[in-house]
Amino acid sequence: MVDEIDPADLAALSDDERREMRIVDIRDRRAFDRGHIPGSECIPFPELSTRITELSGASRVVTVCPHGIASQQAAQLIGSYADAQDARVESLRGGLEAWGREGVDVVATSDDGDSGERPDDESGATPDPGDGDEGPEAPF
Repeated sequence: MVDEIDPADLAALSDDERREMRIVDIRDRRAFDRGHIPGSECIPFPELSTRITELSGASRVVTVCPHGIASQQAAQLIGSYADAQDARVESLRGGLEAWGREGVDVVATSDDGDSGERPDDESGATPDPGDGDEGPEAPF
């Protein structure tokens, strides 16, 4: 079983606590650029096994996906990595969908790579950052 963190608990962490953790968004770059949790990094699920060494030395890792399903698989994969076995690895419960329900900001990345606030559509609702794509089938 994979540990999970509630969106409200993640949002409530202090700046110092957030700096000490790695928030890994496993969606593809295009979906990430449309909207993501501030301070998160994009490591698409298909690339995770080849880029997992980038997480070496992290004391805490939170994985993120649209609905909190594929991120559980990603957390399990990261937790099985020898250099991450001492790290606290969690999946964001409910994913970006739940993060948005908490009313927490999602940022978009502009074409020049800068992050900024995500614009609302004309209805006043924030578009779904999840793109409806939960990610690939489980690799195990």
